[in-house]
Amino acid sequence: MESGLIDWSAPWFDPWREAGEPVEARIQAGTSTWHALNIQAGDRPPVRFVPQEEMQGAPYERFIFESGCCPTREGLHDFFNGLVWLRLPRAKARLNALQAEQIAARGIGPARGPVRDAITLFDENGALLQAPQPLWDALRQRQWHRLFIELRPLWEQARLQVFGHALLEKLVLPRKDLTAHVWCSDAPLRDPADTDDWLQQQFTQASLARKPFTPLPVLGIPGWWPANRHFSFYDDSDVFRPARKPA
Repeated sequence: MESGLIDWSAPWFDPWREAGEPVEARIQAGTSTWHALNIQAGDRPPVRFVPQEEMQGAPYERFIFESGCCPTREGLHDFFNGLVWLRLPRAKARLNALQAEQIAARGIGPARGPVRDAITLFDENGALLQAPQPLWDALRQRQWHRLFIELRPLWEQARLQVFGHALLEKLVLPRKDLTAHVWCSDAPLRDPADTDDWLQQQFTQASLARKPFTPLPVLGIPGWWPANRHFSFYDDSDVFRPARKPA
């Protein structure tokens, strides 16, 4: 992993910095990613991180569920996946259990089905958003001008925490079009244990099958990206797409 690549001062990395910096430092010193994560986990790891080779061709989700071990490759993707396991272990374990249930019931085929699709989407690209109701209403209706300009002062009362490890990886080199699939949350996001409990309770087959997520271009969040101080930032319809018209 390239030295100095992660800017831990970025707002999207704030929840992950406490564990992420020491794990990154160990990796830079020559420790493998899986071993660095195990050291950070201490005496009560949520899973045991192991080299990818230990999976030996088994389905990834089933292997984790049956062995309690998380196959880990070198690189940012699995590094961030490990950090999410460390901070939100019950939520990650619940998603893994639901994946295993779906695989047992449906097998592994070309189509995952709605529940596994939703799990994969949130696990890779999800985020939690606490926000006043007017912000949520504007977001769901994709009223971007209202959301980010007219209601801009309300963002001081909002908080977003990225959950998806693929999105965290992409945010190492941020691009304007990076979009999270956000879940409306009333969890106390400043306390990881409470966030973890809230997510664990919310992750059910019924709730996930409904795909209760709303797309949000994360660099549009006030304070997250210098360029959005200029309101022309939001004029890009390739990123801030209008709501689809009813058929």
